[in-house]
Amino acid sequence: MLRPEQVRFIAERTGFLCIEKSHGMEELGAAELGAKHEAAAFKKIKSSVKVLFYFNAAYAWPYTSYNRDFTKQRIDAHPELKKFLIPHPQTGRLADQYGAYCFDVLNSEFRDWWVETVAKGVEESGCDGTFIDQMHGNVKLRPDKGPEIAVAMGQMMAALKQRLGADKILLANNAYSSDAKHVYPVSDAVMFENYATVKSSKESLLAEWAHMLRNAQEGKISVFRLGVEGTGRRNLKPNMPKLSQEKAEFALACYLIGAQPYSYFMYSWGWKLSSGALVDYPEFAKPLGPPKGAYNRTTPDGWEFTRDFEHASVWVNTESRQAKITWR
Repeated sequence: MLRPEQVRFIAERTGFLCIEKSHGMEELGAAELGAKHEAAAFKKIKSSVKVLFYFNAAYAWPYTSYNRDFTKQRIDAHPELKKFLIPHPQTGRLADQYGAYCFDVLNSEFRDWWVETVAKGVEESGCDGTFIDQMHGNVKLRPDKGPEIAVAMGQMMAALKQRLGADKILLANNAYSSDAKHVYPVSDAVMFENYATVKSSKESLLAEWAHMLRNAQEGKISVFRLGVEGTGRRNLKPNMPKLSQEKAEFALACYLIGAQPYSYFMYSWGWKLSSGALVDYPEFAKPLGPPKGAYNRTTPDGWEFTRDFEHASVWVNTESRQAKITWR
């Protein structure tokens, strides 16, 4: 669980956060209890903070009390839950990914259960909404059913939004992708996760800036997350946080080029508390002021971009991975 000084550190730097999927399980026995504890702690010192409850749309992580029976030791005793899972097309055994069983979004009974479960988690944790991970519906296990899976995922997320109500935030991870075209319209917020270096290519960043503009025009929140440049997918580097501090200017510049109203910036080399959430980046707290306009692409086909703010000028080259922010 977070210590009081850690709560204060984070609250001083953001008013919008998510409690990760297994937080508090070891100490309190279930992740929704961890989310409840931390939401109360944050709101005690910053009443305006928005805290989201994590749940997964594709993988049955057994960290909440609602999912505790989705394990090898328990699942056979719960046929009513086992029917919500996908068998592997080659082995016939229950498919798993990263050690978690895979949900079957094409099962309408599962979708009903999932919606009620997520809504219960938000209510019981006292959170302001939910962060839903994995929009793909495990389509790799059934590639011939891609369009059907995409529609079912959209239906499930639409039902969840209706169940949560207008006052709760529904954040869909990576819902800007074409695979999630039925999820996007019902989402209040979208995260650009950029979990691998290939996801933050120069072409991908350019596309994401356009998606962020679209989000703002539709009144949606954007969460732009960029990993520490050079860490790779597994995020294993012995020289953290020094490397993250050296690489911060490039990440921040990439965000500022595309930043819009209702947008947030996340920078880390992983998703755990120890992967950057408690590192102090002084430049993130500098006064920025409003933008003086949209970004400028210096040449029609080039990869240098600039943008001016009231208190900063931003230059970035997404091909050479260089950046400079001049503060004033």
